[in-house]
Amino acid sequence: MTTLEARPVTRTPHGGFDHEHVALEAGARSGLPITVAVHSTRLGPALGGCRVWQYPDWQDGMQDALRLSAAMTLKCAVAGLDTGGGKSVIALAPGEVLDGDRRRAAMLDLADIVDGLGGSYRTAEDVGTSAADMQIVRERTAHVFGLPTAAGGIGEPAEPTAVGVYSALRATVDRAFPGSGLAGLRVTISGLGQVGSRLARTLAAEGAVLTVSDIDLGKRALAEEIGARWVRPEDAPAVPADLFVPAGVGGVLTDEVIDGLDCRAVVGPANNQLARPDGADRLAARGILWAPDFVANAGGALFAILADGENRGYDEVLARVNLIGSTLGELFDRAERAGITPLAAAHAAADERLGRG
Repeated sequence: MTTLEARPVTRTPHGGFDHEHVALEAGARSGLPITVAVHSTRLGPALGGCRVWQYPDWQDGMQDALRLSAAMTLKCAVAGLDTGGGKSVIALAPGEVLDGDRRRAAMLDLADIVDGLGGSYRTAEDVGTSAADMQIVRERTAHVFGLPTAAGGIGEPAEPTAVGVYSALRATVDRAFPGSGLAGLRVTISGLGQVGSRLARTLAAEGAVLTVSDIDLGKRALAEEIGARWVRPEDAPAVPADLFVPAGVGGVLTDEVIDGLDCRAVVGPANNQLARPDGADRLAARGILWAPDFVANAGGALFAILADGENRGYDEVLARVNLIGSTLGELFDRAERAGITPLAAAHAAADERLGRG
């Protein structure tokens, strides 16, 4: 892994790089590469979780932070939140595990960077982090959401995220299969993390015919429990299905995968599902309806801002999260009227809120 200097690197907009601020540091305690990317504060202070993940090189982690933070701007704008987009990434080397004292050190390093931004960015849990990690971050900065419930926080966002994705899934099914319910629908779920596993249980209970996969072979027990077929992750996209649900890491919808999809629609919680922006056009050309990921998975952001930032009650927050399906339906309508993809319709809606239209 390339050695980093322990100081931030700030970049300003130029040549398509439109982030307001990017801090890249080697953690003073952990020595790990930490990127904090603030994409936009036009609508309010930026929000975005901290991802801990293995990357071939620290620069891949930085690029992931840039992509994810830009997606957060879109997510918050379309969801109607007065919140900007940001993201933080702690990059691990391939095979590296972050635990014990070094994990605590990394969270304190993150906290110092976040606090140095003066409230323009608020962090929270994401892939590879938890509410317990956020409690460590809270020791050195107030700009953090999602503390454990035992510490007076709102806890993990997996449940509201899953509720929102379910709402988006129902809207997608209504559009792709008018008059059809979930019973008998063939659904492939790729990724059985906290959100994917919740969706799998819910869809199984409603009579969907499930195929599931995960890189963790231990998740096969869930497949057996709910009567789902188990396949290897690399085989999941090509399984004949009505609906494909990406619920793991991003970039799954490559040109090759899109060309091999055997389904009518794609909707799921994974961030940055498209490996290339023109993947939306490629899906549309194949007659596959794609629900933009930053619309479908906005439940976690809504939960963080409304429950933690605005102290709304859980029932009120879930009612707002359940409107994700309605928002997606309106975007499908807009796309059909304009003869554009749902992604283009979602970008247009975000641009209007951001004053870029």
